[in-house]
Amino acid sequence: MRGLINRETSAGESRSPGSGRLSPVAALVRRHDHDRFQTALFAPADRREALFALYAFNYEVARIRETVSEPVLGQIRLQWWRESIAAAFEGGVVRHHSVVEALTTAIRAGALTRAHFERLVDAREQDLDEAPSASLAALQDYAEATSARLVYLALESLGIRDDPAAEKAGFHIGVAYALSGLLRAMPFQARAGRLIIPADIAVQTALDSADYRALRSTPALRSAAAEIAAVASRHLASARAHHHSIARRALPAFLPAIVAERSLARLRQAGFDPFDPALTTPDTMQSWRLAIASARCRY
Repeated sequence: MRGLINRETSAGESRSPGSGRLSPVAALVRRHDHDRFQTALFAPADRREALFALYAFNYEVARIRETVSEPVLGQIRLQWWRESIAAAFEGGVVRHHSVVEALTTAIRAGALTRAHFERLVDAREQDLDEAPSASLAALQDYAEATSARLVYLALESLGIRDDPAAEKAGFHIGVAYALSGLLRAMPFQARAGRLIIPADIAVQTALDSADYRALRSTPALRSAAAEIAAVASRHLASARAHHHSIARRALPAFLPAIVAERSLARLRQAGFDPFDPALTTPDTMQSWRLAIASARCRY
């Protein structure tokens, strides 16, 4: 554990040159996406900053919905990111923005795949639509676009390319992590009046949207959460079927699976009640879980 603590306090290449502070993107990810911050610490020091740039970019586009008052403003911000990414790939002028600058460096140094960025940004337009996904299948497509694509980019940043087993595992881990994250975020989304349970699951379980928005735990809510959690768990199991074919250097991109697994286990212990206050308590053992997984080269 001492090695993990040293990693988190020193963060290797993520420090700003000539200073004792984290780089801007590392500090942003540590503050707003601590799960992925912790997983990135297990990457080699010379790859870590690229991961922080990717995760900082992901945070910036994911939070757009929460920072705009109307969809058109969100579309403008997403277009700004499309233009910034295009400039990174086409050798254009880099905007003076800490995340854009770090992301451009990561893109050019790692020869990252442009299509992954484009798919991720396009999918974020769905965040601006108040309607829930039409089906559980559609929600999984969204999870692939917004989360699995990020795993693919992390793999490329770690030097993993043209590896079908790694890509398949990355797909399943990305979807599982996104679904578990949506379940964790359900109280926040409900308070904002956003129904994130797919329409087909809501109909199947006879979910009352008024109960949901009032944060009332009902059998219908628990059934809906259990259905989504079961799909996430199946994706984790599918990812682990490729375990023996995965290079060790890919592991930092796959460690979010450990976070997702624990999150789903806690939800199960809560009777699949996503509004259970106990679920808001941080997992104080997460650093240990990640360290053990890294030592065993398991996800």
